[in-house]
Amino acid sequence: MAKGKGKRKVAPGDVATNRAARHRFNLLDTYEAGIVLRGTEVKALRNGGATLKDAYATVRDGEVWLHNLHIPPYAPAYHDNHEPERDRKLLLHKREIDKLMGTTKERGLTLVPTRLYFKGPKAKVEIAVAQGKNLFDKRESIRAREMGREMQRAVRDAQRA
Repeated sequence: MAKGKGKRKVAPGDVATNRAARHRFNLLDTYEAGIVLRGTEVKALRNGGATLKDAYATVRDGEVWLHNLHIPPYAPAYHDNHEPERDRKLLLHKREIDKLMGTTKERGLTLVPTRLYFKGPKAKVEIAVAQGKNLFDKRESIRAREMGREMQRAVRDAQRA
């Protein structure tokens, strides 16, 4: 397989990562939150296939809710399965929820899930306080990444000679 092609490796225990979030947002601060799941959802997560791409979190009535997280149905639980994209409650300390509520209301920031993983037997979600990037910012980050790659290539080529 060619270098740089194929599936990116994920950390052990990771179920899903949101790589597009780093491209679309400036991630300012991260929090680890528990997630309230049903039994079939946990089994489906252990099988893999969850999608975080369009997911986001909101603070509503003093609770944090995760929307648009897709967890595929668990095939062996045919009749007693879960809704794949239902809203799921996140578990955070009260002071963390108050802090998130303040930052999202005052400064117009967004809560974006970046990772879904298992920590021991419990499913966890890493959510980030994020600020949307403009098209100019996206181009700038692409340009900086390409410059870094070119510098690495130049150093590697110089070491070979």
